[in-house]
Amino acid sequence: MTLSGRRSRAAIIGVGTTEQGTLTGRSANEIAVDALALALTDAGIANKSDIDGLITCRSFGGYGVDTQIGPMIGLNPVYSATLDYGTCNFSLHLALMALEAGLASTIAIMYGTNQRSAGNRFRATPGAEDYGAPYGFFNVAGPAALAFARHQHLFGTTERQLGEIAVAFRQNARLNPLAIFTKELSIEDYLASRYIVRPLRRPDICMISDGGACLILTTAERARDRAQRPVHVVGAAQQTGLRNYQNADQLMRPWIASVADRVYADAGLSRADIDVLYIQDPTSIWVLQMLEWYGFCPVGEGGRFLEGGRIALGGELPVNTNGGQLAEAYMWGWLHLCEAVRQLRGSCGDRQVPGATVAQYCSTMGFLKAASSILAVDR
Repeated sequence: MTLSGRRSRAAIIGVGTTEQGTLTGRSANEIAVDALALALTDAGIANKSDIDGLITCRSFGGYGVDTQIGPMIGLNPVYSATLDYGTCNFSLHLALMALEAGLASTIAIMYGTNQRSAGNRFRATPGAEDYGAPYGFFNVAGPAALAFARHQHLFGTTERQLGEIAVAFRQNARLNPLAIFTKELSIEDYLASRYIVRPLRRPDICMISDGGACLILTTAERARDRAQRPVHVVGAAQQTGLRNYQNADQLMRPWIASVADRVYADAGLSRADIDVLYIQDPTSIWVLQMLEWYGFCPVGEGGRFLEGGRIALGGELPVNTNGGQLAEAYMWGWLHLCEAVRQLRGSCGDRQVPGATVAQYCSTMGFLKAASSILAVDR
């Protein structure tokens, strides 16, 4: 595609990701700062004071606050903020708004966590504390299992069909040096694996991990002649489901469809223009739901759509080429956006999607919020 005549809301000029897994002896803030250093190098920024905006994402345990990170990196940015749930789309969108408002010109968005090595655990799904905890739903696995059971009831979706997601993502992870889970997984292996919360199995649910990620954004004008080819953000949209269980059929999260209505219009693109798709996947059912709500297949047809390797590398719609949260690392979905940038730069090696120029990232905050971004390069 060409960006001629299409608005660029901002451009990503640097990306940095640390090792993933168990990073003992490092605090969450130290890991985040490591990711920033990698992103600065990637962007060719020698003087850190060129960063005049800082957006951080609060990790479990209260780490990652801008007032903590700023002193560690020795910056007094013009603009700074911290999101309590800043998974990468939400942090990205806040950066877009700050750039468009003229509050800063070059912004680093970053996240670091040591939740695995520190032994932290998720106590409850956001928004589910009052409803789910008495029934043992202390994390997303329980509500997600109900969501898939609902899909099975309504549309006859099978566990074998759902297993296509975990199998495809594991194959992608085997090509990714950053990935944690690289043991081969066949559909037979998947069906033989144990249930965590029936009907979801072990490969359907991610595991927490340590790691850091950072992206650096600037205006389209400032992105010219940078060290890396700029990756432009050409579309963004969000929607909340804050009424939670007051919403009809909330387990299915139908309000996500309104994000799709707006993000393609904002980008001036259609679903057919998407070369590679990223879906935040703490559980596999989120992938099934978002394939439907974003219109890549009709609602209820997701199970059949997954058959035949359609979302695998080499398929008609490659999804989560990095392995996603199910196989690469958890990281609240930050690594999906990092991978999207690298795919559009053409630097993903054996997992590279040939000729990819447009990528989309879809994420959610459990049952309460959804966001999507469309990225593009000019070739």
